[in-house]
Amino acid sequence: MRHRVWSFITVLTVGLVLMVPANLFAGDSGNSLKVGGAIRYNIIHTNYESDPTPLSTAFTWDTWRLNVDGSAAGIDLSFEYRFYPTFGTHFIQHGYLGYAFSDKLYGKLGVFQKPFGITKYASHSWWFQGGYYVGLEDDYDMGIGFFYEATPSMHINLAYYRQAEPEGPSYNGVVTFGNAGPGRYSYDVVPSPGNNASLREMNTVNAQVTYDLSKALQVGISGQFGQLYNSVLDDASMASAYAAHLVANFGPLNLKTEFINYDYTAQGDDGTDLDIVYMGAYGFPYPVAARANLYVAGLAYSIPVKMGPISNIQAYVDYTLTDKANSNYEDTALLIPGFLVSAGKVYTYVDYAMGVNQPWLTDTFGIGLGQGVANAKWNKRFNVNIGYYF
Repeated sequence: MRHRVWSFITVLTVGLVLMVPANLFAGDSGNSLKVGGAIRYNIIHTNYESDPTPLSTAFTWDTWRLNVDGSAAGIDLSFEYRFYPTFGTHFIQHGYLGYAFSDKLYGKLGVFQKPFGITKYASHSWWFQGGYYVGLEDDYDMGIGFFYEATPSMHINLAYYRQAEPEGPSYNGVVTFGNAGPGRYSYDVVPSPGNNASLREMNTVNAQVTYDLSKALQVGISGQFGQLYNSVLDDASMASAYAAHLVANFGPLNLKTEFINYDYTAQGDDGTDLDIVYMGAYGFPYPVAARANLYVAGLAYSIPVKMGPISNIQAYVDYTLTDKANSNYEDTALLIPGFLVSAGKVYTYVDYAMGVNQPWLTDTFGIGLGQGVANAKWNKRFNVNIGYYF
């Protein structure tokens, strides 16, 4: 298995070298530095399995973050660190060095978003689509990547990630070192004594090709291949994911659709194949079915307005069905109608999130993406996220 992975990485590296033009280090000597950030709040009302109580409504401090972006001698820096007071955790969201080898080829080294599926987001709402909760939307890991404009209409993106992004504290304040814990921005496979698997992600390769059929229509395909390494067995299984997507813009109307297939089959500490792995982010781990298909669709409509500081209102509806390969497991559905209000530097998401076997929309956090619960009800959460970005 390891020989196949490293052979693929070697082929990838040779291919990238062939893409590099003669004026390899034609950089811009201009220097710049920008410091920014954001602060966000949530207004929440939940209606899950149990009857609502006075604690079902809350006003919480969602996030504050620090951003630094700069350039010196043609080498770019982009960094973002986030703090989540409600969850008692903090972690890097991204942090990389970038370099434009030419007008067509750009490289990144560090923690950056994987080129997979619809980027930057497959979603319109604050909640993301279902792919985020299984590590396949807006996912960040640590590695090296190259982003190539083959033609004005075609982009080819290739990246290799040695491991997951650096972790922060778990929800209970315990830090598990080695890039393997759940204190992180995006979801990755993590160790869990509960399923007897000492797993972590390693040596992942991502490839993405997008093609603009017109200024209003983009199609794309993506692949992800990597190892789920078991430190007890000192052995790894191959994990894979594939995606095909379409993004269309017709005036104020935006459509995003995507199909994802993933296989996270891995070995437990006793050598048996696992049908459930644990994934973690924001300090929380939870069980996820090892194989599934995801059907993703989102529709949004932007309305320019002049109402005090408000300049635009975007109404949307996002939906994901997670169809698990194990017929004994219950599927997961996520439906989010809502709208985004843009007012200067303030962006407010007003969402009515509904989910069946969705791990964040339940009284028993984390239940749903694994075996799921039979005859689960549609749980609901009204959520207003108010963010000031500077």
